Amino acid sequence: MYPYLRLASVMMSERAKPRLGLFDTHAMAMRCLPNDLDGFLEMNNGRILTLYDLGRFGLSVRIGLWDVLRREGWGLVVAGASVRYRSRITGFQRFVLHTRLLGWDARFFYIEQGMWRGATCCNHALLRTGITQAGRLAPVADVARAMGHDGLDPALPEWVAAWADADATRPWPPMQDDPTRP
Repeated sequence: MYPYLRLASVMMSERAKPRLGLFDTHAMAMRCLPNDLDGFLEMNNGRILTLYDLGRFGLSVRIGLWDVLRREGWGLVVAGASVRYRSRITGFQRFVLHTRLLGWDARFFYIEQGMWRGATCCNHALLRTGITQAGRLAPVADVARAMGHDGLDPALPEWVAAWADADATRPWPPMQDDPTRP
């Protein structure tokens, strides 16, 4: 089940904190709760992605995006993700979820997220996200302008651009006649 109570708590608590710059890192202390665990008593990989949602909501509040979304009637969407899992998070362990906007290209925004336990990065994700307007992607330039960004578009880090380029070669829609499909 989606953690609506955690989401409500994030939305309320982040509003009371100082505003962040567009490219600042948002940090949120969290704890692995029993309903986050899988059968191996570690945080479930699906729950990690769900908690990343909370980090993106927290970031959106702190950089002012949430107010822009509400004013314009826009929504948020994830269009792709690459995740690395490296170290377990077990029941009741504390960790810090870091989220930051890396930049954008002609269509998408790229966000980096990671869960850290001290100096150990437990997992890390790169997400391609978008802002939706009437069921379609809103133009990135319009969103950046609405956020008060009137400078040059930021250059994406090389590893992010390489991932986006590589992912663009993936066939879509997937092959229907793939013999490996059931």
